[in-house]
Amino acid sequence: MLKKIKETVNYIQREIPGAPEVGIVLGTGLGGLVKEISNAIKIPYAEIPHFPVSTVKGHQGQLIFGDLGGKKVIAMQGRFHYYEGYTMKEVAYPIRVMKLLGIRTLIVSNAAGGVNPDFEVGDIMIIKDHINLMGNNPLLGPNEEEFGPRFPDMSEAYNHSYINIVKKIARHHSIHLQEGVYAGVTGPTFETLAEYKYIRTIGADAVGMSTVPEVITARHMGVPVFAVSVISDLGVEGKIVEITHEEVIQAAAAAEPLMTTLVKGLIEQI
Repeated sequence: MLKKIKETVNYIQREIPGAPEVGIVLGTGLGGLVKEISNAIKIPYAEIPHFPVSTVKGHQGQLIFGDLGGKKVIAMQGRFHYYEGYTMKEVAYPIRVMKLLGIRTLIVSNAAGGVNPDFEVGDIMIIKDHINLMGNNPLLGPNEEEFGPRFPDMSEAYNHSYINIVKKIARHHSIHLQEGVYAGVTGPTFETLAEYKYIRTIGADAVGMSTVPEVITARHMGVPVFAVSVISDLGVEGKIVEITHEEVIQAAAAAEPLMTTLVKGLIEQI
């Protein structure tokens, strides 16, 4: 795996000028942030050695390198999910690559189902912590000491300083924010009514099928993380309706301009 990652890194380094400072993972319906990236160089995943290929609608499937908020950034326009049949190590692969390319910060976004009764569709939730319900972990197996320790600390999985910066940006722009715990599940089914109730009971505010493997991987390598969810549907008693992936994409896209303001502002200040 380490040999493959270094081959991937070497290929990308030949395609881009300089090293990125910030890595960005853009989730369902949130790929429009790339329009804000100037001097963009786009590399389709299919052209990158050993790189997985996104198979989900709403995920464009390309790496974009350029300038955003006064920093060099590298953005994944489309991510990989455990439910697509990839192993956890494959899901984590791009994060390893971005770290070796030089990133010092990781920003992650996703669309999630809200289980907090105070939430509404379209809300933006800062992730302050997570619960891994995927039954798997990208760090299983032999540990690569070059990446990080065997038993990485997760007491601050999501960087407190970044969260405070984004809250200030939101107040300045009068953007309403929620804050909560994200539960990561495998999918690809949406949750049953009993599962929604269970997830809320154990302390989560939102549930989704991504993010947790990427965050674990970043923290293993000492990369601080900021993550945010768009609440695209509700798993709250009395508010639950049948949901489709297309509706998730629509809800996420509607919140995209506000997400762009928050992420760009954070990058400018870190």
